[in-house]
Amino acid sequence: HIKEPGGSPVAEAIRSVILDGSLPRTSMTNALLFTANRHELWHAVIQPALHAGTWVICTRNYWSTLTYQGYGEGMNLSVISAITETFTSKKYMHPDLGVILAFDNVAERQKRIAERSKLTTPDTFESKETDFQVRVQEAYREIAKELHIPVIDASGSIDSIQKQLTKMIEPLLKDS
Repeated sequence: HIKEPGGSPVAEAIRSVILDGSLPRTSMTNALLFTANRHELWHAVIQPALHAGTWVICTRNYWSTLTYQGYGEGMNLSVISAITETFTSKKYMHPDLGVILAFDNVAERQKRIAERSKLTTPDTFESKETDFQVRVQEAYREIAKELHIPVIDASGSIDSIQKQLTKMIEPLLKDS
């Protein structure tokens, strides 16, 4: 199980820059930082694990960059896809199973964010204005629709979400 951003020593260093809201930067810089993180993860962690026959579960992928930098910050979606594919692979871009956990209202999302531990610096994205958060929230649904990705309502209980995920994963386990 790995997370984006992060997941290896180099990727964790990149993560610290990405999450530091005190470092102003452009949407392209954000996209390139995330892409550098994905490049590192793909080549150092994910691809070797897949070659060894290991299942890889990753929280987030480039869909988050489409959402945050594309819909949220106004960056061209095709540029994001092109740089991601250039520095990872088609296999990375099309996982065996992808699921989007989404909220139907910003207030519930903000409540979950507030329940997490306090950060020492403002988070680059979670501290942005409500309009940005609404664009991001709506973008996940749009991306799911465009890319035919199943969506699970993240406002449900952990148990409910886990049951839905298990139902989606079980057919893959039978095929392996």
